[in-house]
Amino acid sequence: MTKNTNGTRSATTLVIGGNGKTGRRVAERLQGQGRAVRIGSRAGEPPFDWDRPETWGPALHGVDRAYVTYHPDLAFPGAADRIGAFAEAAVAAGARRLVLLSGRGEEAARLAESRLQASGADWTVVRASWFNQNFDESFFLEPVLAGEIALPVGEAVEPFVDAGDIADVVVAALTDDRHVGRTYELSGPRLIGFGEVAAELSKATGRRIAYVPVSDAEYRAVLRENGLSEEFAELFTLISDGRNAHLVHGVEEVLGRPPRDFADYVREAAASGVWDVRG
Repeated sequence: MTKNTNGTRSATTLVIGGNGKTGRRVAERLQGQGRAVRIGSRAGEPPFDWDRPETWGPALHGVDRAYVTYHPDLAFPGAADRIGAFAEAAVAAGARRLVLLSGRGEEAARLAESRLQASGADWTVVRASWFNQNFDESFFLEPVLAGEIALPVGEAVEPFVDAGDIADVVVAALTDDRHVGRTYELSGPRLIGFGEVAAELSKATGRRIAYVPVSDAEYRAVLRENGLSEEFAELFTLISDGRNAHLVHGVEEVLGRPPRDFADYVREAAASGVWDVRG
């Protein structure tokens, strides 16, 4: 913890994955409010590594709350055990306020949620749809630059949510007692298919970006060829089977405003030049 200029103690928040899509935004918002933040990452000071529990204690020293994100995903094997062990360590160290980022419709992630809730923490769970920023800060960036998004989701739709909206909800949960013990599900304001995504991207970038539906087997073969885990293919069932093909209203419930639309995100990202193809 740190001291304010008036001599009182102020909260320090550990932001795990503080350089990632949501973590970076959470850290920036907290710092903008004058709150102390510690970035939880392998390059952090002190370092934090999910695979090295001996790093958790030093990262938690002096912290009274934490934003908990897990890479690659809470549905992956071993995630629930690590989340449970970390939550217990956090509570023991005095970090009782824990906000966990989870995924909408991910039944395998529910065990991790339960383990965190059973730790004795003052918890909040934030379940998010797929992020808008997957297209400019994550695994869809390369396909967009290449002009072809090939995925095993057919004509399914997804209510993409903006990472900025997630960060705003997380900051509220970290700083306002009214959100303790609550689970919020977040989505964007409309359902979008990948064909429409490609059309929005094409319009904003001024070049053709195509969506190409592929089979699950074809997609798994691509993952293997690139040395990636086939478990990533299973995440796309969250879109393809339609379980999340409806809107939820956690953004409005927490923030009192509507979520950001995908088209607004695309226009801003395109203006940044992230999708420009040179040479």
